[in-house]
Amino acid sequence: MAVAAGQDPYEYRATRLKHLPRQLAVLRKAATEAQWDVPLAPGRGRGIALQECFGSIVAEVVEVTVKDGNLSVDRVVAVIDAGYAISPDGMKAQIESGIIYGLSAALYGEITIKDGAVAESNFHDYPSVRMSKAPVIETHIINSGETMGGAGEPGTPPIAPALANAIFNATGNRIRQLPIKNSTLNV
Repeated sequence: MAVAAGQDPYEYRATRLKHLPRQLAVLRKAATEAQWDVPLAPGRGRGIALQECFGSIVAEVVEVTVKDGNLSVDRVVAVIDAGYAISPDGMKAQIESGIIYGLSAALYGEITIKDGAVAESNFHDYPSVRMSKAPVIETHIINSGETMGGAGEPGTPPIAPALANAIFNATGNRIRQLPIKNSTLNV
């Protein structure tokens, strides 16, 4: 919608969140920490997404590189407002694991049926993001003092839209179906 409106994706969202200061603060912090206003080299892209779930608000900015049809997820900046972080390190770990889980689903997540049964039996034949392919993840916490929300799940929902937006920013091509491994990009 931002592109159709001829607006920057971050600015488009920020304009529509003026009446929601908590959400706007999370979005702004993510854009600032990700250096949204700093241009990227050709073949690189940035995407942003915001999600309110489990009583928390999370924004994520994903940076990718697409070269010769190969996709690399390079960096994720996440900001969470879960009210108050009793254990900031624990909250960061939860957000980071949710990001890896969500990236795995977005990039590879597919269950196939063969002869009436699920073909995948465990992680040896169901791919997930391995540490060698994991992006740099920066997690920032906003302690707003609002009612406390969850931290285990909120890192997952915004990652796929932020990733798809980053790919579009890098290539001009929209991802309309997941997993991305079934697109024209090599993951």
